[in-house]
Amino acid sequence: MQASDNPLRGATFVLAAHRPDQLPPDAGAEIAFAGRSNAGKSSALNALAGQSALARTSKTPGRTQQLVVFALPDGRRLVDLPGYGYAKVPPSLRDHWRQAIDHYLRKRQSLRGLVLIADIRHALMPFDRQMLAYCAEIELPCVVLLSKADKFSRAQARTRQREVDAEIAKQHWRAQTIAFSAPAGTGLDEARAAAAALLGEVREV
Repeated sequence: MQASDNPLRGATFVLAAHRPDQLPPDAGAEIAFAGRSNAGKSSALNALAGQSALARTSKTPGRTQQLVVFALPDGRRLVDLPGYGYAKVPPSLRDHWRQAIDHYLRKRQSLRGLVLIADIRHALMPFDRQMLAYCAEIELPCVVLLSKADKFSRAQARTRQREVDAEIAKQHWRAQTIAFSAPAGTGLDEARAAAAALLGEVREV
């Protein structure tokens, strides 16, 4: 897939919302990105969009503390959810994020699917399992990017992906997995295609 063929090309920042009611009007189609704060979510989003600084990356995980909305040229949207589980923030703010994300995932009619970024070296972590179970409960399509695949050999990455696939099948979570690396470009075309497919989903809410 050439850069010009990237279905997520041309994404631009729209706004950062502290609450779901501050988001753009609930119309059209969007997909959300979630993951632990140290799983490489911002790097993955930048790689998918083909931009180096669309989503803010930091050596201090947990910098995404709002629902950050990006728009594609055709009006569809990408929503970066607050990084979870690592940032040193007050419990009250963590509770706010949890409630805001819960409300967003359950009530947002334009939401077509979730891209979950999970570190392949540690997958699946409790948060990852929580999100997969949650998506299954509310029947929200999910794609799991097993990030930092460049830290493994190809054989190790394939073995870990099979292990994750087996757990997903056992739990009846029905999520697609992709071994992924933002810096190496591993799985990038497949991940872009999967994200574009999610944007085309028709979801009953």
